[in-house]
Amino acid sequence: MSDSSPLPPVRLHSEAELARDALATPLLSRAVRLARWAGPDTRVGAGGELVEEQLPAAAAELGLDGGDAAAYASEAWRVAVDTGLVEVVDEEEGTVTAGADLALVLSGAPQDVLGLWLAALEAVLADAGVPDLDDIVEAMGEGGEIDFSELDWDPEAEAEFLDGVLGNLYLLTSSEDGPGDGPVPLPALAASMIVPDDMGEPTNDVLEQVSDAMMRLDDQFRLLEPIGLVDFQPVDESLMADADEEPAAPVDDTDVSRYGMVRLTPLGVYGIRARLLEAGFAAPAVGDLADKGADVLLDSTSAFPPAAAQAETEQWLDRREPLAAARELLAAAKGADAGAPLRRLRCQQALSLVGTEASPALRDVLDDAELGGLARVWLTERGASDVPPPSEGMVFWLTVDTIAAQLAAEGNSAELQALVEGLAAQHGGFFAAAWRVDHPATPDVLEAMGRLHPDKRVAKEARKAAFKARSQQGG
Repeated sequence: MSDSSPLPPVRLHSEAELARDALATPLLSRAVRLARWAGPDTRVGAGGELVEEQLPAAAAELGLDGGDAAAYASEAWRVAVDTGLVEVVDEEEGTVTAGADLALVLSGAPQDVLGLWLAALEAVLADAGVPDLDDIVEAMGEGGEIDFSELDWDPEAEAEFLDGVLGNLYLLTSSEDGPGDGPVPLPALAASMIVPDDMGEPTNDVLEQVSDAMMRLDDQFRLLEPIGLVDFQPVDESLMADADEEPAAPVDDTDVSRYGMVRLTPLGVYGIRARLLEAGFAAPAVGDLADKGADVLLDSTSAFPPAAAQAETEQWLDRREPLAAARELLAAAKGADAGAPLRRLRCQQALSLVGTEASPALRDVLDDAELGGLARVWLTERGASDVPPPSEGMVFWLTVDTIAAQLAAEGNSAELQALVEGLAAQHGGFFAAAWRVDHPATPDVLEAMGRLHPDKRVAKEARKAAFKARSQQGG
């Protein structure tokens, strides 16, 4: 992902909802309980970890039992220390006390609670990039020292890989053509990091890399689920059994969910967006523009997918009176720059959400060369009977402006091609008149019509008109 290209805007839950979700996550809630449990007799090691003999009591406090109870208690304690819920008082004595941030759990604002959760998330992400314990044991020499060269582990590369995976998952979640709130198959997520975009059929070597990455992600998402970042369905254990072992029950080889499924939770979307912003990415959220001017709204939503643009516009309109909002939008839509046609299209779409209270603003621009056409359309659609008919020049100008906007928004889309074919079919003399339209985009629009029209004769006519228009504009 480029940090200069804005990501699609995401819809965030309210901070109050997210803070409640954060406190309910298994890992942070356990960390809070252990911070309250800690007392004068609690002892920690040199790194702030709970001493081994106190892990059973910590696990019991958390209501944990079984073989992994001590490990879960240790993990929760590390999060309590890393987030400031617990502070080490004396490193030599190993004594601790409740941290100043523990009070934020009950008395802090939602933003304070989310700050604690983000700190916990960073601690868990750091742990997720550490090699498996079995690998560490294998790399340990006779003297108890770890031979890092044996681990084939690059901490920086590991962190970069996990950041990339989470970034791709965020992009899939926020894209209108992605799964939205639905889960993403783990193989697809792994492939997004391994398989080059221009590769047709992946080679066996690439497929093996995807398989290895998938298993790494299976381990990592198991660690990330308890902090509430993701909902995760792990890889089916039977897939990792020896090939000559009979499965315990019949399996469906076409069931992609057996290979693992993952989705960002609403809290996860918030967390990854916060990390992206910290890293310098443009990561908008729906509602960011609610207090901005109409010029910022129209320019910014020009790069948004349609549903996100409408959601952002609805929130912007909710804060304003319809008539004042319409006047501000119309003023911001004017201009002869390259972005003006798309601004006017977004203005037209915004005005479609406003009721007849805005009519005076539209009537005020009926004689405006740039806005008169869209004002007539808006008023007519709302049943006004006294709307003056547009001149032929205004009709052609609005047509050029509309095509220019759609080119900017969608490129050479099938919908635009259908519009171009319809215009040429309905108006036999369209190109003879269109090249004279006094609009900065006229030459580009006519050239595009020449590219898009499937009839060679009509396409040639469009290109000739484009040449005349460019000559007329001194280009």
